[in-house]
Amino acid sequence: MRELVERRLVDGRVRNEDGGRRVQVNLRESPLDWLRSRALVDARQYEAGERLRGDYERAALGLRVTMRWDAAPRGSAGVPADPSGGQLAAKARFDAAIAAVGPGLADILWRTVCANEGLPAAEKALGWPARAGRLVLTLALDRLAGHYRLR
Repeated sequence: MRELVERRLVDGRVRNEDGGRRVQVNLRESPLDWLRSRALVDARQYEAGERLRGDYERAALGLRVTMRWDAAPRGSAGVPADPSGGQLAAKARFDAAIAAVGPGLADILWRTVCANEGLPAAEKALGWPARAGRLVLTLALDRLAGHYRLR
C-alpha cells in the first residue's frame, strides 16, 4: 500500500499554504520522507536534508537520462538567461554543506538524501553493519542542520 500525502509546492520546494500547486508525494519514494513519516528524524533534520537535496537538484548534479525539452529560461529583457549562474551557486552551497558535514558522515548523507538510496542498500554498499546507517545519518543530519543554522 502506498502512503500518499498532499503538499503545496512552489518551484519544487515545500511551501506554506499561501501558494503553490498541489501534488501528491509518495512517502516511500524518498528515504528521508520515509524516516520523517515514522518520526525517526525530527523536523530540523528533515529540513536540513531537504535543503541539501534542493541544492543538489538545482545544481543538476544528478544523472540526466533523457533530453531536456523545457524552454530556455528568459531574462528580464526577453533575452535567454544563463542558467549556469544559479547552478554554480547551488553547487557551491552543496559543496560547502558536504564539507561541513565531514568525510565520515557525508557518504551516508549523499546516498540517502541525494541519491535516494535506501538505508539497507547504503549500509551494504558502505560495508556497515545492519541498522548502523540510521544512527550515522541522524548524526550527519544534525551536523548539516548546524551548518544551515536551523533551530
